[in-house]
Amino acid sequence: MPVGSQIIKIEIFKFEIPLREIVRIAVGSRSTTDNILIRVHTADGLYGMGESSVSAGYSSGENQPIALEAAKGLARLLVGQDSTHIERLHQIMDAFLWRNATIKSGFDIALYDLLGKRLGIPLYTLFGGQKRVIETDLTIGLESFEKTAEKAREIQLQGFRAIKLKFGTNRKDDVGRARAAREAVGREMALRGDANQGWDPGEAPRILHELEQFELEYCEEPVKHWNNDAMRRVREQTTIPIVADESIFDHHDALRLVRIDACDYFNIKLAKSGGFFKALKVNAIAEAAGMRCSIGCKLESRLGLTAAAHLSSALTNIVYNDLDSALALSLDPVIGGITYRGGQITLPDEPGLGADIDPDVLKKLEVVAITAE
Repeated sequence: MPVGSQIIKIEIFKFEIPLREIVRIAVGSRSTTDNILIRVHTADGLYGMGESSVSAGYSSGENQPIALEAAKGLARLLVGQDSTHIERLHQIMDAFLWRNATIKSGFDIALYDLLGKRLGIPLYTLFGGQKRVIETDLTIGLESFEKTAEKAREIQLQGFRAIKLKFGTNRKDDVGRARAAREAVGREMALRGDANQGWDPGEAPRILHELEQFELEYCEEPVKHWNNDAMRRVREQTTIPIVADESIFDHHDALRLVRIDACDYFNIKLAKSGGFFKALKVNAIAEAAGMRCSIGCKLESRLGLTAAAHLSSALTNIVYNDLDSALALSLDPVIGGITYRGGQITLPDEPGLGADIDPDVLKKLEVVAITAE
């Protein structure tokens, strides 16, 4: 084992940031992040940083207390291992916990950050791609019609060219939100939808039929994440492309959805796939099936969003970006990382992620350190 790349310490930080306002979607509401930072140190003095964004009720089976305990167990297994053997480290993590993808994503991102730093290249280069300016939408949660229109106009004035609308309540309210947004911004802005599993399988086609007049680019997860056959039937009854989100975590889910023609796109989230390692496999299956992907987020800071942006920049098969969660946070503790100009996202050029957390912020966080014996 190369001594320099051996993991000698892993730090686990409880990382919570208040949101600017309460965010409401079909599966619940949030006023703060429930994130966890993972910092992996190696014998040669390098470290990598990753971020896990945990959302209880999202279908991952995780909340922050569960994820924190899982992180301690994973850290004990990974300390002493070679940080460059990423496939082997995923095998170790999966043998210990088969699911729990969100907390694994923090470890995975930290490992790839380390590898990029070790090689002296940014992650988009490590993944075989190039630096591109990518463009994100900005999300509007479940709001009144008046508030939806007001926020849509604000987003347009900020220079964004796409808005994602949260749906998943009922036909009258969801159609009303779409109408309010479209009338507020005109036809030049793209509108996207996300039902967050909120519709009944019988009602979903009727709602989508009414939404067709507003020219949505797509709609995510119209029905419950486990009801893949219903999603396929919904897809057959609408002209709006259907995106699998909560129903796809890894490459096994991707293959199952391809086999039954359940959706038009996959939405990749690093927090669902357990990080880059399996996200790359999801994209490969999509490419093999002639499908495109979007990339999304939970409530990550710019650290986690920088990780996702590296993947999107590298993979031209990812054609939609929903990387806006940092704009909902009341604080920005990230040094370096992506920058926004309206909806345009520019990546850093430094090795690895090119992003870190302000050391003064880290000093104030609750931390557990697992070290080699």
